[in-house]
Amino acid sequence: MDKKIVLLGPPGSGKGTQAEMMEDELGFVRLSTGDLLREAVRNQTELGKQAKVFMDSGGLVPNELVIGLMKEKIDGLKGGFILDGFPRTVQQAEFLDDIMELDAAVNLDVDDDELVSRLTKRRSCPQCNAVYHLLYKPPQKEGVCDKCSSALYQRSDDTEETVRQRLKVYRDNTFPLIEYYRKKGKLVDIEGEGDIRDIFQRIKSSL
Repeated sequence: MDKKIVLLGPPGSGKGTQAEMMEDELGFVRLSTGDLLREAVRNQTELGKQAKVFMDSGGLVPNELVIGLMKEKIDGLKGGFILDGFPRTVQQAEFLDDIMELDAAVNLDVDDDELVSRLTKRRSCPQCNAVYHLLYKPPQKEGVCDKCSSALYQRSDDTEETVRQRLKVYRDNTFPLIEYYRKKGKLVDIEGEGDIRDIFQRIKSSL
């Protein structure tokens, strides 16, 4: 698909999983802010060092850091792509509007208690960024990544206290994006609970 899509939704809503499926099955290029930021943290770049402070506390990484990172990536893209985790604020959305015309903003809607359950049971791969869930998407071998055999870990921002703080930050700062895209006629609301394949089919049908 030759479309430019923004994937919206709170932490744990399944944006990463659905973006991967859209990439694998529909041919989109996926740009994940989280993956790009974590890569910068692992490589201990200057941006990574600054971003780590905000990521560890559950806060939003400042606009100037995220925008600088995303602009570099977007400038090199051709064809359809999905933005996963960007924009997160109206200011970032306005920046995006200045450099391209989006086709849709897909919003995954999930209850907060469900999100806490999902995130505290999430495990990540430090090498290839694969994400698993102990209930919904467990690795074939406990504690080991299916893709690269690295040891999985629980991110420091996936504890219950930090998750609830992240959700509060999302509601306070990112929720206005939903209204922003609704007013532009770009918003597509998707029920984000249930079987992963069913959710994917809802998204696919909406596009």
